[in-house]
Amino acid sequence: MMISSDVIGIDVSKHDLDVFDGANSQGGRLANDAEAIGPWVSRLEGRFVVFEATGAYDEALRRALAAAGVRYARVNPTKARSFAKAAGFLAKTDQVDARMLAAMGSALRPRPAEPTSPALPRLVRLHKRHDQLVADRKRERTRRREATDAEQLADFDRHLAFLEDEIADVETRIDGLIAAEPDLKRTAKLLVSIPGVGKRTAACLLALLPELGQRSPKTIAALAGLAPINQDSGLKRGQRSIRGGRKRVRDGLYMAALCLTRLKKTTLGNTYQHLRNLGKPAKLAQIAVARKLLTIANAVVRDQLPYAA
Repeated sequence: MMISSDVIGIDVSKHDLDVFDGANSQGGRLANDAEAIGPWVSRLEGRFVVFEATGAYDEALRRALAAAGVRYARVNPTKARSFAKAAGFLAKTDQVDARMLAAMGSALRPRPAEPTSPALPRLVRLHKRHDQLVADRKRERTRRREATDAEQLADFDRHLAFLEDEIADVETRIDGLIAAEPDLKRTAKLLVSIPGVGKRTAACLLALLPELGQRSPKTIAALAGLAPINQDSGLKRGQRSIRGGRKRVRDGLYMAALCLTRLKKTTLGNTYQHLRNLGKPAKLAQIAVARKLLTIANAVVRDQLPYAA
């Protein structure tokens, strides 16, 4: 498979970056740390870098590329693996994966990442920690319901009080970070102007959906996993369903939509009731409201105007 000379594929691991350069069809390896990445990235003017999303492991690479103004695409690992199978990359090693990613960049030309706030990586880390603590609290509450011994109950109560304090501390840090960054603060203010979107939902969208306001309604719905997928073949017309996308974003919007269904005299609350009156199942109607909520959020951020019913 021909690989464009301007494309570089990188397989990211915890300690190393395996690189395949389309300009000379050669591979190489460098340490996955800022000291090694910085000088190398400074020589990549005009190149296009493709790598899989690997959480915290690709953070140093992303920072260096953004600082140097080098275009890059951070692709979904599932899509990269599907491309590898379709393109005949049967073996799987770090160098093979780097070459496969370079081929994927040449063949598909994935959309380059948009510039984001420098504070975004920290916001993502804080939001992830918040979710972890909330999950721990939920598990402890479940365990407490099964406890009968007074000593055990006291132990659970102490741990739950600790978790409540930790969650409150992380929320304070998230709110402080957003308030200190003009771009994040402005976007958060626009988002909370929408009925049903509170500070926590706004923080979730800021952290996990930075494309908000930069994509079409259909594309942004697909990113959140709220776009119905056709199940048609020949004369068969299957039932559409949602899947894929960013589950945490979808869950946050679904919970916001669930709150909206209980609010009377709101546009989205009326949408839910209208769908229910048409005989639609409650869950389907709630998902439709979640998608409409996301469409409104996308338009509000795009137009930089607060929501007006």
